[in-house]
Amino acid sequence: MLKENFLKYQAKTTPTPMGMEVKRAKGNYITDSSGKKYLDFVAGVSACSLGHRHPAVVRAIKSQLNKYLHVMVYGEYAQAPAVNLCKFLAEKLPPSLSVTYLTNSGTEAIEGAIKLAKRATGRKELIGAKNSYHGSTQGALSLLGVETQKKGYLPLLPNVNFIEFNSESDIEKITAKTAAVILETIQGGAGFILPEMNYLKRVKKRCEDVGALLILDEIQPGIGRTGKLFAFEHYNIVPDILVIGKGLGGGMPIGAFCASEKLMRHLSENPSLGHITTFGGNPVIAAAALATLETIYKKQLMAKINEKESLFRSLLVHPKIKKINGRGLMLAPILESEELASALVHKATERGLILFFLLWEKKAIRISPSLTITEKEIRKGCRILIDILEECS
Repeated sequence: MLKENFLKYQAKTTPTPMGMEVKRAKGNYITDSSGKKYLDFVAGVSACSLGHRHPAVVRAIKSQLNKYLHVMVYGEYAQAPAVNLCKFLAEKLPPSLSVTYLTNSGTEAIEGAIKLAKRATGRKELIGAKNSYHGSTQGALSLLGVETQKKGYLPLLPNVNFIEFNSESDIEKITAKTAAVILETIQGGAGFILPEMNYLKRVKKRCEDVGALLILDEIQPGIGRTGKLFAFEHYNIVPDILVIGKGLGGGMPIGAFCASEKLMRHLSENPSLGHITTFGGNPVIAAAALATLETIYKKQLMAKINEKESLFRSLLVHPKIKKINGRGLMLAPILESEELASALVHKATERGLILFFLLWEKKAIRISPSLTITEKEIRKGCRILIDILEECS
């Protein structure tokens, strides 16, 4: 009955949702209504950094529930969970990213970041990357780099142009008219594409030369997934504005954008109320996010990411896997056909392993487990995956 009501009453994003009836989830497993357990290699699409219902996150939520829930719109009252979360981020980020604006989602954080860039520079042009994804609200959708995905929602923001990710020649398209360049540090929907040949450093230098701002979207690769708290740390640059979300909340909905105090001041004066959000910085969610970050550091989870990546790569060797894109626990095996990728995801689910798709690269499967995934669990899941490929031979 639950699935029937889901299909009847809840709006859907595709004609054929998977429709698993979820009963409970704990650690790296999800249990359905029949009692079947599934090993989760997706972690809520990179959102559950510590797996499902991590004890530290649950304790933080319960503790905050006993104090207060929502009390005031964002930015007026000093609430310890939100303040402590922003302070923790400031201590881990470069000084030029010391102020954080907490939002309800990654896409809202993108909206706030592009507003801030326009306000700070006084310019109108935004530049995104082809095959990018930053969210589905009107501003974020304007920066989405796949035209067919947007055609039903026109008109969107004007003065938005696109460059090819990793194209050095396209960098010249960034000019004195550009307010900001918005890039995913690692392109997600495109197939977990890494920046090459000092690409991000070249983009940042061009932005500095023409007075534009660089916004890096770390909604997917952030929060330790690549072995560092943020993926930009691998590439020896610092963005002007950093956008985060997904894994920050430990399974709770959150987003944020970080910048300098000087930049952020533009949202609070001349005029004030440059960005308004009612529930941004919600105390229960902020408490969960702080517990997530503290646990990642206390348990030294980032120190184990490279080892886990290496294990995945050593186990996922098969003629039908042409290559594996990505970094850390953000991996995308590229298969020989779209049909095989689709079949693999569905057959894996039948056998108790959760895999998923990427938005634009249809030959890929998504592997983005929690940072707490164990060697035993990695071996178990990869064995299921390879067994299915063998049967498809």
